[in-house]
Amino acid sequence: MSSAPQSQQSSMDVTQIYREDTFTDRKVGTIRRLTPVTADGKDDTTRPVLFVGQAQVMTPMGALPLSFDLESATLDGAIALFGAAAAEAVQQTMRELQEMRREQASSLVIPDSAGGGIPGGGLIGGGRPRR
Repeated sequence: MSSAPQSQQSSMDVTQIYREDTFTDRKVGTIRRLTPVTADGKDDTTRPVLFVGQAQVMTPMGALPLSFDLESATLDGAIALFGAAAAEAVQQTMRELQEMRREQASSLVIPDSAGGGIPGGGLIGGGRPRR
């Protein structure tokens, strides 16, 4: 049990409850079907069923999970869209990783060659020659 104050506790939105079914080929990925339900667990036909694809891409640092929407009203439609949507998710993730690398590289601080960033002229011991 958490000791978090009452105002920080999360509560579920009863108007946004879904039942989740999972489908997989055990090779490429997983499709989650999210069926809207009412608070008593009955199907809510006023909201659309949602499909979410999930896959992993291997990187030098390990497996990177991907999640992407599959714009379909049916499972067979979601299956048909899976490959192209997964490829797009991989490309988007790679673009985001490259952008993060660029931002990291541009934030590096490199002292100038005169040692202006280091007190005492940039040499250890305040720049005095050793005896």
